[in-house]
Amino acid sequence: MSVLSKNNNLTEDSIVGNQLFPVFLKLNELKVLLVGAGNIGLEKLNALISNSPKTQITIVADNFLPEVVDLAGQYSQIKTCYRKFEPADLEDKDIVVLATGNNTLNAEIRALARERHLLINVADKPELCDFYLGSIVKKGDLKIGISTNGKSPTIAKRLKEVFQENLPEELDISLRQMNQLRNTLNGDFAYKVNALNKATAILVTPETEQEASRKMRWILWSAGFAGLALIVALFWFNDPEFRNYMEGLPPTFYYFLIAGFVLAMIDGAIGMSYGVTSTTFSLSMGIPPASASTAVHVSEILSNGIAGWMHFRMKNVNMRLFWLLMIPGVIGAMIGAFLLTNLEEYNHVTKPIVSLYTLILGVVILLKAFKVTRKHIGAKIKNIRFLGFGGGFIDAVGGGGWGSIVLSSLIAGGRNARYSLGTVKLSRFFIALMSSLTFLTLLNDVYWEAIMGLVIGSALASPIAARLSNKISVKAIMMAVGMIVIIVSLKTIVSTLINFI
Repeated sequence: MSVLSKNNNLTEDSIVGNQLFPVFLKLNELKVLLVGAGNIGLEKLNALISNSPKTQITIVADNFLPEVVDLAGQYSQIKTCYRKFEPADLEDKDIVVLATGNNTLNAEIRALARERHLLINVADKPELCDFYLGSIVKKGDLKIGISTNGKSPTIAKRLKEVFQENLPEELDISLRQMNQLRNTLNGDFAYKVNALNKATAILVTPETEQEASRKMRWILWSAGFAGLALIVALFWFNDPEFRNYMEGLPPTFYYFLIAGFVLAMIDGAIGMSYGVTSTTFSLSMGIPPASASTAVHVSEILSNGIAGWMHFRMKNVNMRLFWLLMIPGVIGAMIGAFLLTNLEEYNHVTKPIVSLYTLILGVVILLKAFKVTRKHIGAKIKNIRFLGFGGGFIDAVGGGGWGSIVLSSLIAGGRNARYSLGTVKLSRFFIALMSSLTFLTLLNDVYWEAIMGLVIGSALASPIAARLSNKISVKAIMMAVGMIVIIVSLKTIVSTLINFI
């Protein structure tokens, strides 16, 4: 017995849920009539054109919104008719979309369309529609249609935003690669399905990527910490010269050791601020700007190298974006480091400038704590190289800012957060490495006690911070950090101005 014959006894009341049958129309090969050219008409036109740019559309309306005229003028196949609707407008059409807001006219056109067996959509009138223009998520060749059965376009819109944000742009690359793989397969349908299942099995894992990343980072840092402790212990008990050297270290080393530990703990808890807090602390300790930036960047090499490698291993890195960022970023960082070291003798001028930069970042941290900033998804940044160069330059001059400048710009421009973070972390390793080498090569006086204090202190804190990040108040820490950075930066600026006067 067929499925149809089994279901013949179903009544309308016994059918529940969305009964719509989803289809994807080749609108490029169909002719569409759009009646109405106001705000609703503009919305419908945008939906049609954004999904099928070559659709032949005839727009009929006695009043046209300027935006509709501008949009229609960009496509030669769109025809505009400045008049009221006429029954002859339905001739040679395949689909009708009504955006008039006139219920009487809508009912009249619907009746005429039914006589001609044309499918019709009436804005905000689900009961008059033969089909709905659902929310569409588009990522290259991937297209997802969302329908709420006409009950809540707002919910459909919100779901679209969620999918649009979380589905990576690189998914289109995966589709093309899977299509290439599919075209190389020989055999029957079952064989092809099994082969494709094996190829996509990597996408489904029992633990999330974030959990795996945290676990691996914890293992690496723990092993590094244990190894460092063992080496220090061996030298301490077996080498009197090493013990005498350690006992003779200046107090500055221990100050920076403690600062590196505390600041890395803060960075691990809130995911930001190590660069700005380390630079602010270094300046407050009397370290010149170039030496302060050197200490920060050297201490970040190891942490960013491990983080970048982990993201690369978890396939969170967009390699094309990486090269576009890394090469100009390294160039910008080296130029910034070169300029800052050559101005080392003028640190009475550069110091308040860098403090002004840290002051601005402190305000940004404080605003983030109060969630004053709003999420904005704008047009994608086209000039990635310029972003990388500027971010690298400012990062070297100001002692930090690569992540806050580059990462926030990429995400605000609509790029996938996971791929942006992985790419920025990996490129950050090379930025820190090359700027550190530039500083160390050009500086005459290197504050090794500050550098080693930050390196060892941050290394000791990293595995602990990873574990404590979920158990403390992020907002409270961000507020405290923001206030401290602002106060210390202001103190440096004011002191410089007083001395100048």
